[in-house]
Amino acid sequence: MMASDVLERGRGMKSFTARTESLLMRRIGKAMVAILGVAAMVLVALFEAQAQEIQITGPLAGAPAVRRLRLHRDGRFDIAPTASFSMLDEYRRTIMPGLRLNYHFFDWFGAGLFGGYGFQYNAALADELQEKAIDQRDCTRNRESMPCKRTAVSLCRGGNCLAKKQLGQLEFVVAPQLTFVPFRGKISLFSELFVDTDISVFVGGALIGVKERKDCDKGQCVRDDSFELATRITGAPTFGLGFNFYPLDFMGFGVEYRGLPFSWNTSGFDNAGGGPNEDFPDDKINSADRSFHFTSLLTVFVNFQLPAGIEISD
Repeated sequence: MMASDVLERGRGMKSFTARTESLLMRRIGKAMVAILGVAAMVLVALFEAQAQEIQITGPLAGAPAVRRLRLHRDGRFDIAPTASFSMLDEYRRTIMPGLRLNYHFFDWFGAGLFGGYGFQYNAALADELQEKAIDQRDCTRNRESMPCKRTAVSLCRGGNCLAKKQLGQLEFVVAPQLTFVPFRGKISLFSELFVDTDISVFVGGALIGVKERKDCDKGQCVRDDSFELATRITGAPTFGLGFNFYPLDFMGFGVEYRGLPFSWNTSGFDNAGGGPNEDFPDDKINSADRSFHFTSLLTVFVNFQLPAGIEISD
């Protein structure tokens, strides 16, 4: 093959490639223009759809979102006997019978008062501490033993003395509160039994009565008479969540969770007050020995609404 033929074929291939690339670029350009046109049309249509006011015609024109809504709270008093149980206690658990009173200005908003008085019993840790650290050591007769000397400030002496003389107790709670009802509806059981229900959120402030080990100074906290409980009233925020069910127009029932964060000395130990950061025992019992606890109550209740008749919206 002559060199001139090779050159001619090379020029032909280059020309064919150039024409192919030119055709491909024109087709790609047309496709991009078509895609951009379709995208612009879609955006315009979406904008017009969002800007357009939906006009409802027929029997639903001007109708409210909900009809025949049963107003279990609006303009009614709510009286609820309660039983509360403390949760996650270290040493002493509390059962607190009480009462909750509410008045609801609207179906979604009300104000009221919660109160209860506590009765205590030992948690497993308190019983184990009494048995192993106090009863088995018998420090009433072995005061000079090393374990008894080292625990003289923080552990009482005698049978059942922890519960009677040392461990903190939740005595009472009085809490004014505001109640909000963001959700309401019905719950069905097997699509046969329907119960009106709502979820309530409450927030307020609480006065809390606690019994703690009384204060004592260095040198006095080893004496038997330093192990006594004294009542103290403190304040705390309170808030929680409730689930409410209304099987009857004038009566309901439900369950609530309540948080009460505050500081107190639940153990009666000499926990702090000494050292550079007051993080070490100082042989005294005072406010430095209190620690923060997120005290929690789980409450069950039966509530009665007055007046007994219920209102129903249009």
